[in-house]
Amino acid sequence: MRWVRLVLAVMISAAAALAVVRLVAPADGQSGVRRQLAFLRTELESGAAEDAQRLFPEGYFFSYALYGLTAVDLGRLDDARWALARLESDAGRAPFTGEMPLRYGVFYRGWVNWLRGGILSHEPAAARDAAQLRAFEQDSAEIAAAFDTSPTPFLVSYPGKAWPVDSTVALASLRLRDKLLTPAYDVTAIRWLANVQARLDPTTQLMPHTADAETGEPTSGAQGTSQSLINRFLPEIDQDFARQQYARFRTWFLDAPLGLGPTIREHPTGIDGPANVDSGPLVLGVSLSATAVTIGTAKVHGDETLADGLSRFGEVAGLPIYTPGAKRYAFGAAPIGDAFLAWSKSARPWVAAVPVEPPSRFLSRWWQLPLLTLFLAVGLAPWLLGAAWRRTPRRR
Repeated sequence: MRWVRLVLAVMISAAAALAVVRLVAPADGQSGVRRQLAFLRTELESGAAEDAQRLFPEGYFFSYALYGLTAVDLGRLDDARWALARLESDAGRAPFTGEMPLRYGVFYRGWVNWLRGGILSHEPAAARDAAQLRAFEQDSAEIAAAFDTSPTPFLVSYPGKAWPVDSTVALASLRLRDKLLTPAYDVTAIRWLANVQARLDPTTQLMPHTADAETGEPTSGAQGTSQSLINRFLPEIDQDFARQQYARFRTWFLDAPLGLGPTIREHPTGIDGPANVDSGPLVLGVSLSATAVTIGTAKVHGDETLADGLSRFGEVAGLPIYTPGAKRYAFGAAPIGDAFLAWSKSARPWVAAVPVEPPSRFLSRWWQLPLLTLFLAVGLAPWLLGAAWRRTPRRR
C-alpha cells in the first residue's frame, strides 16, 4: 500500500503545482481563443448547438452567435458568416415565434443585427456585401421603429415577456449602424437612455433583470447574469451612463467568497436568491456564467486588473485541457461555456473607444494570496501527513 500512497501524494502535489502555475502565469490570450474556436467548430458540426437547445431556450442561438462574434473579433469573417447563416435558418428562429410588435422579438433581432454589423464593419466600405448591407439597414430601421413607438424602453423577447438586457443589445446595434453609415438613430438612443434611467432597480440603481412588458417598470431586481451582459454593451451606447452603471455593478456583484476570487454573484451583495437557467448552479452565491462573461465586460470598460484576475481564476477553476490545435474547459463537457469564455476573452469595443480613464477601482494584487496559500497547503498535506504517520509509534 505504500506505493499507492506515494502515487496519490505525487498526483495531489502535481495538481496543486499546476493550479499555482495557472494562477500566476499570464492568460494565453488570442492564441488560446483561436484554439477554443477550433474546438467549438468541431463541436458545432457534431450537434453541440442542438444539445445546448435541450438545456435552455437560447442554447442553439447562443452557441452560434457567440462563435460568430468571437470570429469577428479575430478577423475570421468566413467563420462569422457561417454562424450568421445558421442563426437565420429555421432552426435559429424556431424559439422566437409568436405575435410580437417586433417580428421574432428583440432578443433575436438585436443579436443578429449586432453580428451582421460586426461582419460589415470588418469589410472595406467599397466591398461590403450588398445583400447583407440592405438587411442591416432594414433590420436597424425596424428595430428603431419598434423603440420609437413603444411606451417602454424594454421591448419583448417572447410574447408578453421583456428582459432589459435584450433591448440593450439591440440599441447597441443601432449605434454600430450609425458608426458604419450616415447617423440616423441618435434621437432613438437619447430617448431610450432617458426612459431606462427612469426605470432602474430601486435597490441597486442598476437596470433590472426583468421588466413589465407594457410599462417597462422593474419586475425583478438586478441579477449578475444579465448585468454582466448589459454592462458589456452599455459602453457602445453611452459611455457616461455605462461608467456609472459599471461602478455600481462592481460594488454590488464583485465578490470573493471565503477569500477566494474574484467572482461575480448572481444576486447583489447581502441578498440571497435562487439559481436560474441562465446562472446555472450557484456556489456560495456565485454564478459561473456571469463570472465568465464579466471578463469581456471588464475589458471593454478598460478594467484590465479585473479582466486579468477573472481570466487567471478561470484557468484554475475551469480545468482547461489542451489537445493539438484545440483547447476546451471543463473537459469539453459544456461547449456553450467555452463559447461564452472565448467571446469574453476576445472582447474589444466595436463602437466606443477604449476608455481613456480606466475605472477608479482596481483589483488588489494580493487577491491571489488566499488561493496560493490553499494550493500550498493541499500540495504539502500528503507529505506532512505521511511524515506524521511514520513517526507514530507502532505497537509490537
